[in-house]
Amino acid sequence: MTTITLVQGDITRQSADAIVNAANSSLLGGGGVDGAIHRRGGPAILEECRALRASRYGKGLPTGQAVATTAGELDARWVIHTVGPVYQVSGGDPSLLASCYRESLRVADELGARTVAFPAISTGVYRWPMDDAARIAVETVRNTPTAVEEVRFVLFDDRAYDAFARQLD
Repeated sequence: MTTITLVQGDITRQSADAIVNAANSSLLGGGGVDGAIHRRGGPAILEECRALRASRYGKGLPTGQAVATTAGELDARWVIHTVGPVYQVSGGDPSLLASCYRESLRVADELGARTVAFPAISTGVYRWPMDDAARIAVETVRNTPTAVEEVRFVLFDDRAYDAFARQLD
């Protein structure tokens, strides 16, 4: 049984087997969580992302998919990169957002990760409404078979924390 916990704070300060990055499809860093993970994790993450782009993901990582790299200097073994949907572009298709969580857990299982820290995927510049994103995230994690023992949602502010807390009640 997977335990779901909530933490308010900076995902780059978490200690976990895997930290999930709300990446953009280029895998080459960006703003928000993506930029923070690349900055704190150091150049090793970008180096592996460039190698992925040169091999399997020449056109970028598709929305809803996930792939792992080293965690570099983060307090984790791996970073699992997933590309969330842009709310206005996807028409708010919840299956794409759910796929980010499912695919990240699938990759975590392949790696043998037992603790996984997730951000609130797509809720920043991708503008997914927080309450809906929290519902999709919690339902998907609860309903996805996985060997992961702890899923930790690391939420940046009060609004995100409160939205996820309501879903756990």
